[in-house]
Amino acid sequence: MDAPLELDMSHVRLGDRPLVVCDVDDVVLHFFAPFLVFLDAEGHEFLPRSFRLTGNIISKANGSALEEKDVHRLIEAFFEAQEQWQTPLDRVVDALGDFSKDADIVFLTAMPPQFSAQRRRLLDRLGLVYPLIASLQPKGPILRTLHGARPLPVAFVDDMAHNLHSVRDHVESCLLINLRPDSIVHRMAPTVAADIPQTNDWAEAAPLIHAHIAR
Repeated sequence: MDAPLELDMSHVRLGDRPLVVCDVDDVVLHFFAPFLVFLDAEGHEFLPRSFRLTGNIISKANGSALEEKDVHRLIEAFFEAQEQWQTPLDRVVDALGDFSKDADIVFLTAMPPQFSAQRRRLLDRLGLVYPLIASLQPKGPILRTLHGARPLPVAFVDDMAHNLHSVRDHVESCLLINLRPDSIVHRMAPTVAADIPQTNDWAEAAPLIHAHIAR
């Protein structure tokens, strides 16, 4: 048995409806593209040599790779200022609005929880007022705790294979969708299992979710 999650989800109230859980960065809000612009403004650049930030972010002043602690500092600075940089993916606002007529929607973002207030303000400003869970814990156990044993359809959308595989291992009969923007980092990212649908945008992902929650 897994250890109980020490994560407060008391603000999430699910009805007797299907559930759609979405990652946020590069699924609901653009992350990598504005992060590259942010790096440039900070005097750095990303070299697409591998699927890692540490070792591939370099100083434009001397060409040296930033140490891991400095990379983490930049990521946290970006999250601190996310309201100035991040914008929604095409069609996501309308797609989630359509889903919300028939299903509950929850955002599950892999982000340090101390930046939740900034993300909450940004999502609210965009009309994306659905509950938000920010955690660096594996997503599978979180979604299992959230959905429980409810005999209702559940779908999960994420851009990263390890998150989708985590949910697959913990939540039975969950529709998994790998939504991967066409970016230099996603081209190098690990691929998902062959049975997980891959999409590039919400125009492709939305019909799959609609069909699942309508069952």
